[in-house]
Amino acid sequence: MRTLRGMAGLLMFVFFVAGVKAQTQAPQTAPMPAQAPGQAAPPTPERAAGQVNAATPTVAPQNLTLQEAEKIALQNHPQLQAAAFLASAAKAQVTEAKSAYYPTVFGSLTGVDAENDSRIAAGALNNPVIYERYANGLTVNQLVTDFGRTHELVKSSSERAKAQEENVVTTREDVLLAVDQAYFGVLRAQALLTVAQETVKERKLVSDQTTALAQNKIKSGLDVSFANVDLSQAQLLLIQAQNDVDASYADLSATLGYPQQHTFVLGEEPVPGAPPPDLDLTIQQAMRDRPELIGQRLNAQSAHSYATAERDLSFPTVSAAGVAGLTPLGADQLAPRYAAAGVNVNIPIFNGRLFSSLHAEATARARAEDENLRDLQDRIARDVRTAWLNANSAYQRLSVTEQLLASANQALDLAASRYQLGLSSIVELSQAQLNQTQAQIQETSAKYDYQIQTSMLAYQTGSLR
Repeated sequence: MRTLRGMAGLLMFVFFVAGVKAQTQAPQTAPMPAQAPGQAAPPTPERAAGQVNAATPTVAPQNLTLQEAEKIALQNHPQLQAAAFLASAAKAQVTEAKSAYYPTVFGSLTGVDAENDSRIAAGALNNPVIYERYANGLTVNQLVTDFGRTHELVKSSSERAKAQEENVVTTREDVLLAVDQAYFGVLRAQALLTVAQETVKERKLVSDQTTALAQNKIKSGLDVSFANVDLSQAQLLLIQAQNDVDASYADLSATLGYPQQHTFVLGEEPVPGAPPPDLDLTIQQAMRDRPELIGQRLNAQSAHSYATAERDLSFPTVSAAGVAGLTPLGADQLAPRYAAAGVNVNIPIFNGRLFSSLHAEATARARAEDENLRDLQDRIARDVRTAWLNANSAYQRLSVTEQLLASANQALDLAASRYQLGLSSIVELSQAQLNQTQAQIQETSAKYDYQIQTSMLAYQTGSLR
């Protein structure tokens, strides 16, 4: 007798579920309201949609691949442009330092009107005569030697310019890493949005079926409450997923150098292979190729060259000078033209220990750059090790999350069958649905997390394209 009742109940449940599905799939058409005399017919949904599209045309999202996104960012990103300008400024400083090797030439025009027998009597040790005159001429100064100071200044500025060029490379890799992270972030957000939409759809169907069964006294109101709770949780997940998609588009637009938010149709990228197996070789590659480490080495060398140049301030400087010109108008004592040449030697004797203090300051700064270099090496080794571990962990999650999702799908199928047969409660079905949703989220996230971690590892080793 119990068997017959169970079979009858099962048949009623199957027929009822089929009826609910037919109702949910049948098109719902609302009756048209009555039209008053002289009143225009209300617009149909098709006409209304046509009016909205005509008034506010939508722009189709741009198709974009990862390589195209990186190219756009390298052309538009302001940080990269700023780094390039700073590198150009550093190159100009090299020319400034080299200018001491070349002579300086300037012209002069002098006109003087003085009283008779005027002499400069105060403000100087000499007492020259001032003649009325007008003269013009050229003056040439040429540094003969400063015992290597100019050479060290040129060397220092040249190494600083090379360091700025490495800073451009560093900024370039920073931009590429940001683009990769934002690009895969959008793909992950879109995939999670799809998961949320499917979750809402499935739980809405369960909620409708449970409600209909409760109305026919087959299921209890508790089952309906649990189903509605699960549906509300799925709707909250959908709201958060949609917000994450919008936020990820804003992040991607900013990394591409766009002031406004853009939407794109992004192409999928193949999942990279396993991370490099040898951590020590990976760290050695980073020590060799990381652009900021190369730039810091150049900065340290530049600081040592500048310290040597400051030491050379204590040496003499030898320079030559020559003048020549015409005096078309002037006192009778002045010849119509003049010319002279000479050599000048400046020997520093005492200046309040200025030069020694400058040398001590520059030496201390050079040693500080050496310590900064050592600190950067330690931090890069740590970052490479962390990125390598994260990449390996993300790679292992790929297979584990696939197995987790397969198990969660199987468990949900079994839980749904048991619940339909009346062998379990709604709690078991609700938990199985939750496990499936979490497994879908983890499996979807694992793919893009590994791609992000692969880009991070390439960045840490200095090989990000």
